[in-house]
Amino acid sequence: MEEYTREPCPWRIVDDCGGAFTMGLIGGGVFQSIKGFRNAPSGMSKRLTGSLAAIKQRSPIIAGNFAVWGGMFSTIDCALIHIRKKEDPWNSIISGAATGGILAARNGLPAMAGSAFIGMKFYIME
Repeated sequence: MEEYTREPCPWRIVDDCGGAFTMGLIGGGVFQSIKGFRNAPSGMSKRLTGSLAAIKQRSPIIAGNFAVWGGMFSTIDCALIHIRKKEDPWNSIISGAATGGILAARNGLPAMAGSAFIGMKFYIME
């Protein structure tokens, strides 16, 4: 099923990148608040301070990682739409695999293959 409500390709990359950043910021904020609370010294004020410090330190990093993933996925997806001249689920499957592989390239070929498989599997199950 094609999505007719999405932005055209150049703006889709920006839209997906921003959406992924927001999702990473919110999700990372929730996760880091719990982690910071648990790892802080005892006492409610120290735990709340630790929670806030963890959110401020790590949430932007997590959000940036999400934005990179979303931006790269959308860029590859748009490139495939342009090259193949059609929008179908294979574009998303290939984009997920390529994004996973490219982002794991510094960790070696086995990590690239594993990440590509996970990226591909994620979009097949979607």
